[in-house]
Amino acid sequence: MRPLIAHIRLNHLRQNYQTLKAMHGGKMLAVLKANAYGHGAVRCAKALADLADGFAVAAIEEALTLREAGITQPIVLLEGVFEAAEYALVDQHRLWPVVQNAWQLEALLAHCWQHPVTVWLKMDSGMHRAGFFPHDYAPAHQALSQSPQVAAVVNMTHFACADEPHKNMTAEQMAVFDLAVADLPGDISVANSAAILAHPNAHRHWGRAGIALYGVSPLGGADSRFLPVMRLSSKVFGERVLPPGEPIGYGAAFVTPQSTRAGLIACGYADGYPRHAGTGTPVAIDGERSRLLGRVSMDMMTVQLADHHQGIGSEVELWGDAIHINEVAAAAGTIAYELLCNVKRAHFVYEE
Repeated sequence: MRPLIAHIRLNHLRQNYQTLKAMHGGKMLAVLKANAYGHGAVRCAKALADLADGFAVAAIEEALTLREAGITQPIVLLEGVFEAAEYALVDQHRLWPVVQNAWQLEALLAHCWQHPVTVWLKMDSGMHRAGFFPHDYAPAHQALSQSPQVAAVVNMTHFACADEPHKNMTAEQMAVFDLAVADLPGDISVANSAAILAHPNAHRHWGRAGIALYGVSPLGGADSRFLPVMRLSSKVFGERVLPPGEPIGYGAAFVTPQSTRAGLIACGYADGYPRHAGTGTPVAIDGERSRLLGRVSMDMMTVQLADHHQGIGSEVELWGDAIHINEVAAAAGTIAYELLCNVKRAHFVYEE
């Protein structure tokens, strides 16, 4: 068996949820979109089923997968529906759709609901990606509130720069949002992971825990309050000793400055490891920090071995406990979200 293992520590996931909920207060959605950020949505949902106040996914396909697996908690569709016919499934499976534009609103009001629906009404408070403009928000809210088919309306928005606390935009968005909803009834949800950590004034009725739920701070670096849920590891299956002046890998991008022991490991960009992670990107070999050498290949990459005690069979942690995923992301010029969502071809091992 190819020795690329994604260890998913479900006890870490549970502890992170409890930590985030305590930080935020009120109720908390566990965001499971994109297959739980690459961790496995069904297994993560089942692990949180007795803790989570609800879950959130991107689209109805993801919600139906959870319902088919026996998940009964509320599930929010963060992008809403993509065609009016989907409201029949929303109704059947008691989902909570986000409504973020006029056609979604009109289609929802036109649907003959068998069960009153809870609607999450989204405002564009400044990110300008999705949602009703502030001056259109109250009329949309009123239309929903007046419908006997609507059980409740949750007021929500999304922040553009919550992970950059030095910027004023989050405060500006909060001011716009608060002014627009000041006289409107209903729970409020504005805090994503970054806002839970960095913006206490955004802690309202519902938090939405995404990347931090999986043990990764959206603010960068490591945060000891959260435990990494995924630990990605492989093993050395080839080694060689090269004299000074020898190239390693495609493009001969790395040349040995001295006698070097190089180990070959089973992981590459086809597995989701970032191709742009260059020489010096950290790894841990048998628990000791080391580094990549040369370019990442499709199926393999090369690491620097210590002189004597590391070799064939040595475990290489790519990220997890000794190597924080934010370190790898920074070295590759990307973000941890992308790395986690891209993991594939690994054997997933779930630890309860």
